[in-house]
Amino acid sequence: MKALLFLLEKEFRQVFRNPAILRILFILPVIQLLLLPLAADYEVKNVKICVVDYDRSPASQRLVHKITSTAYFKLVDFTDSYAKALQYVEYDKADLILQIPAAFEKNLVRENTSTLFIAINAVNGVKANLGGAYLRSVIQDFNQELQTELIQLPRQNLHPVISIASSNWYNPLMSYRLFMVPGIQVLLITIVGAFLSAINIVNEKETGTLEQINVTPIRKYQFVLGKLIPFWVLGLVVLTIGLFISWLIYDIVPVGSLVTIYVFSALYLIAVLGLGLLVSTFASTQQQSMLISLFLMMIFILLGGLFTSIESMPPWAQAFTRFNPISYFIDVMRMVVLKGSTLYDIRDHLFKILLFGLALNSLAIWNYRKRS
Repeated sequence: MKALLFLLEKEFRQVFRNPAILRILFILPVIQLLLLPLAADYEVKNVKICVVDYDRSPASQRLVHKITSTAYFKLVDFTDSYAKALQYVEYDKADLILQIPAAFEKNLVRENTSTLFIAINAVNGVKANLGGAYLRSVIQDFNQELQTELIQLPRQNLHPVISIASSNWYNPLMSYRLFMVPGIQVLLITIVGAFLSAINIVNEKETGTLEQINVTPIRKYQFVLGKLIPFWVLGLVVLTIGLFISWLIYDIVPVGSLVTIYVFSALYLIAVLGLGLLVSTFASTQQQSMLISLFLMMIFILLGGLFTSIESMPPWAQAFTRFNPISYFIDVMRMVVLKGSTLYDIRDHLFKILLFGLALNSLAIWNYRKRS
């Protein structure tokens, strides 16, 4: 223990003497938590729409007014020429075209049915899908209002319309900040655990001190623990900074217990530290370590469920997420922050992340001994 304490003192001194590591540890979390939740917002507003109205009836004008009264749509032009509206799309001045046919109101009154045509600019796939979904929702609501009004007329013999109202559990206002901030905190902890630990160990190889340590009475497990424990502690410090910023800036307070978050984070850091140690056993220089770590982090982050729902991924990607520790931590953070889940609720995640930690650290230590 005495030798391990000396190694820990040495590592902490090296960390706090390195300005670059200090910036990554204390400035990077602040900047990312301030900027990323503002930029990573899937809510699309100001969708540019061009309306082609061949009917010019009160019903069509009412529909147009209902569409433009929302914050999601911005009316570019109100015309009676589809060719002119299509030019707006071609010059990227419009995202949607809504064509209202002639006799729109007459068909609604006489036949109780009518048809609308929607053209969507699919160059920007995300904006096109969301904009089209918004427009269909507004039209469906408009249709519901018309049916209710027709029922109130005595000459109509229609069945009552059932009105369905929905509410969202855990995130009633569907705030993307409440959805994204816990996941971004996972990225910050992962950077500290995997990226910095791998670079720190490879630095010993480049400076030649690794060979000197190997000929000292210090045992290899003491050297490995001396390298990993400081970043394990710093990872929990970064988590604390992230939780504090989330409360101070975004007023996000976990519904569940902070103990649950810290217990899982402690196990998760063991797993990602093992990943960083494994990378360091293959890399000979810091440049190699940075490239390997960046390659792995990009794959794990993109397939971790932060920016894209795992359920919407192809089957092979969903299978990969089972071996992705980031996906488990993102899921746990959202469960605890939004739902108030307990340690019992995340027991499966705890067991799986513990297996990841044992596997990655065992493989890293075995490979380190083999190479040294």
